[in-house]
Amino acid sequence: MPLRSTQRKSLRRREQVSTAMNMQVLALAFLATAAVGGIAWVFLYPLLSGERKAESRRASVARAEAPTARQTEKTQRSRREQVETTLKDLEARRAQEKSAPLSVRLSQAGLDWTPQKFWIASAVVAGLFFAVALIGGGGMIGATGLAFAGGFGLPRWALSFLKKRREAKFLAALPDAVDVIVRGIKAGLPLFESIKVVAADSPEPLRSEFLAIIETQAIGMPLGEACARLYERMPLPEANFFGIVVSIQQKSGGNLSEALGNLSKVLRDRKKMREKIQAMSMEAKASAGIIGSLPPIVMFLVYLTTPQYISVLWTHPTGQLMLVGCVVWMSIGIMVMKKMINFDF
Repeated sequence: MPLRSTQRKSLRRREQVSTAMNMQVLALAFLATAAVGGIAWVFLYPLLSGERKAESRRASVARAEAPTARQTEKTQRSRREQVETTLKDLEARRAQEKSAPLSVRLSQAGLDWTPQKFWIASAVVAGLFFAVALIGGGGMIGATGLAFAGGFGLPRWALSFLKKRREAKFLAALPDAVDVIVRGIKAGLPLFESIKVVAADSPEPLRSEFLAIIETQAIGMPLGEACARLYERMPLPEANFFGIVVSIQQKSGGNLSEALGNLSKVLRDRKKMREKIQAMSMEAKASAGIIGSLPPIVMFLVYLTTPQYISVLWTHPTGQLMLVGCVVWMSIGIMVMKKMINFDF
């Protein structure tokens, strides 16, 4: 009996040892298979699946896109530099506009006068005002002041009035002209031919200004520079915008029809804003007009009723001095009110 129990124990131990060895062999086989599969995944799968080819293609595309990106960045930088240069030119032109010579202002007003003719007309007006003041009994000081106002102030005011009226007509017709140019470019016409169409069908002063562009370009000046010179004859931001768009397009290229279409939208938006500002400031303008015209009207009515009472203002030296002071202070008040209700945008 003891022998059989011993044999049984040894058989059990052998079975346990063989089972443990089989488990170790299976574990080693599993680990070896996993290692072989991992190595095959790392080295063979990219070749079989095409990932390495895809990476090489992406690298080649990236190398091809790098010069294109640099060229695009360089083009954008050049356009920014051109825009900055154009804006600097705009500031310089605005500074020159404040000190524009008389011949330029006469052309901007649409007059073909020479400066000598303007000064002669101013002297004639001053002489008429001086004679009327002397005949009316205003005295030498009053006649001199009235002659100065009539000979120096009135012609310049008339020149400014004609200039603003001409600019208003130009602004009213410019958006439609830009739309005509955009439609012509989309239809296949060159920019120069589209400008010719505008010059043939537009009203004044747009017709004469675009004819000047055509004539300037015909003598050999580039079209972009000819359009940029429009601002010299018509000192308006809208005219300068048109010159900038055409000049930049001529230098760096681009979709001109899209740029001019955006310009037309900007011009119409500015026109709406200007009309809105005018409507909102109309009450203040009416008040300024009433306040500015009330003293002369009262003085005229008093002169009609009791001329001896009011005539002291231009017959007595003290009255003349008071009258000049009143005119100066009223002019300052009107200028201040005008500055307060005028908006620059």
